[in-house]
Amino acid sequence: MSAPTGDQHVLAAHGYRAVVTQGCGALRALSYDGRDLVDGFAEDAMPSGGRGQLLVPWPNRIRDGRYRFAGAEQQLALSEPKRFNASHGLVRWVAWTATSVAADRVELSYFLPAQTGYPWALALTTTYALGADGLSVTQAATNLAATAAPYASGAHPYLLAGPGPCDTWSLELPARTRLVTDDERLLPVGREPGDAFRAAAPLGDAVLNHAYTDLDRDGSGRATVTLRSEPDAGAAEGAGVALWVDEHHRWLQVYTADDTAPPRASVAVEPMTAPPDAFNSGEDLVVLAPGESFAATWGLRAL
Repeated sequence: MSAPTGDQHVLAAHGYRAVVTQGCGALRALSYDGRDLVDGFAEDAMPSGGRGQLLVPWPNRIRDGRYRFAGAEQQLALSEPKRFNASHGLVRWVAWTATSVAADRVELSYFLPAQTGYPWALALTTTYALGADGLSVTQAATNLAATAAPYASGAHPYLLAGPGPCDTWSLELPARTRLVTDDERLLPVGREPGDAFRAAAPLGDAVLNHAYTDLDRDGSGRATVTLRSEPDAGAAEGAGVALWVDEHHRWLQVYTADDTAPPRASVAVEPMTAPPDAFNSGEDLVVLAPGESFAATWGLRAL
């Protein structure tokens, strides 16, 4: 018998423990000194709601699964049929090959073949590595096709600051702008200020399922989102988890998991190199020339 997600790669170092799966290339679990940092899924289960999955060669949604690139119309399968969108790329359910495995690191690879709606072949690699500063994840792609290819990447971890629901947690989200989407299809219709959590503030009953940009960054180009639980008696602040992104990630999708069961038990913070529907808008879209590679890195650490 095999687990639904195939081989389970267990990594451990510096008090951290992670489980990465062959199927979906997903981050199934991450903990620090026994405290869970992500709301993953059981070894005998499939990931639900995109939990821990990789979003390549686009994150989020493409309107009607249709876009025009280099003068040609393309039509993708509508993988989110209830909203008539192509959602979260083409590798959420594929089997990755472990090309390098160590106690604290695993490198996965996948050949994405040309197909209807995306007629370019890509060589993909994803590297999960544990260090003293937690987990880092590097997602890379090389265009193997003879023509330029559109590309973006993302991932879908659900974060845990403590026991849910998330209403009692505080969120610090270093963003100035929020993408406004329509209620029915969750597609972009405009922008508005998105700095409500730029300084740490309790989530309360806020319902979030939005993409954020114009991120504040440190001297290394990183932007960091933090979630903290209520502080214990006598403590200045609670324990929690931080997600950081490099300069290639210009967008963060934040979702308070109101539609999951149980609702609001965690908060998805999704690093994205491009916004929803970027194959149509072209915003922050990477165009890979033949033979060209692109890599972006994000990570998680305990607070």
